[in-house]
Amino acid sequence: MRDLAARPELLSLNTATVRERWGLQEIIEGCARHGIRAISPWRDQVAKTGLANVSKLIRTHGIGLSGYCRGGMFPAADAAGRERAREDNRRALDEALTLDAACLILVVGGLPPGSTDIAGARVQVEEGIAWLLEQARPAGMKLAIEPLHPMYAADRACVNTLAQANDMCDRLGDGVGVAVDVYHVWWDPALESEIARAGRAARLFAFHVCDWLVPTTDLLLDRGMMGDGVIDIPRIRGWVEAGGFKGHVEVEIFSAANWWKRDPDEVLRVCRERYATVC
Repeated sequence: MRDLAARPELLSLNTATVRERWGLQEIIEGCARHGIRAISPWRDQVAKTGLANVSKLIRTHGIGLSGYCRGGMFPAADAAGRERAREDNRRALDEALTLDAACLILVVGGLPPGSTDIAGARVQVEEGIAWLLEQARPAGMKLAIEPLHPMYAADRACVNTLAQANDMCDRLGDGVGVAVDVYHVWWDPALESEIARAGRAARLFAFHVCDWLVPTTDLLLDRGMMGDGVIDIPRIRGWVEAGGFKGHVEVEIFSAANWWKRDPDEVLRVCRERYATVC
């Protein structure tokens, strides 16, 4: 397993981690000051700063993109809604290509409003990804399906286990893989075998870390800093790296009551320390 203490260049910051206090330009400049050489920005942040400006900033500061957040949200109640989702995903793909991201992260979407048909939603997700792959493959952009915890099945992602994501990748073929976020999959008894399965197919595209707090006070906005919760992050990282993953360890923390309120420079210092000592 890689020695992270000796490999600071493998740390990436998902920009949601400090987005409440800093804009994207400040985040990029802050990462450069703290020796963090990669980020994964969100589309709304890029839009606010300007795509051309962000492209210039990351080149100026020597910052790479471990991923781009996000595409997905494919299911809709009617054909017009599904078409709007596809066009938005095409724009996300173009942005990811402009910024030379390692992959486009897909949070696939949940049930359309008023629907109880989760199986139908999953069919719409697969059809949407198949459509996007037709654009992504020729351009060389990888698509990374991120399974989300089952608590998000209705509204954010109806793909909730790595097995579901792997099955979908098997059917869709080359160019689509998975993003393993420990917050969403740490509980899964099949996790080790499904990570190995993804590794054998060379579809481990991204690895995200934070921690699960006990108690958790908000199911979206109370993620913990690595080492403050119950996830055995080194064990999962070992499985991911045994599967052939050689990319960044990306810190992604949504924390409205704690980390989002702190000085972002402090947050980045703690991220670096925990990356080297806990992850």
